[in-house]
Amino acid sequence: MSRELVSVFRKAHFNAAHRLHVPSWSEAENTRIFDKCNNPHFHGHNYELVVKITGEVDTITGFVIDLKILNEIIQQEIIARFDHRNLNLDTQEFKTLNPTAENIAIVIYRLIRAKIDRSLDLQIRLYETERNFVEYPVSR
Repeated sequence: MSRELVSVFRKAHFNAAHRLHVPSWSEAENTRIFDKCNNPHFHGHNYELVVKITGEVDTITGFVIDLKILNEIIQQEIIARFDHRNLNLDTQEFKTLNPTAENIAIVIYRLIRAKIDRSLDLQIRLYETERNFVEYPVSR
């Protein structure tokens, strides 16, 4: 009998400020590469997070994962940690890691991955703007 896989999704929102900056580069190089995102006074985004969980449907509950539990994980691990924060200054995760959308998605993935069953596949989609978003991990 083949495995029946289903994906479920949970959306969340958080607002955060950041500055894209590489300390070992000159100010001119940082400005050239990161432009307005290198503003020394920071800038903010209204991030939209989409968490995708894929797995087999439990024969008793009918769930891939209880979305109430997934919501609690997102609230505790992501929203409480990053919402209304300056990612560069207020979080341990980005003290030395440039808070690009790519790096934020990887950090979010690792935080959630640690809290869910290993039998479930996890993918993060993070919208930094309406038109700019990243996914992690990706299939090749």
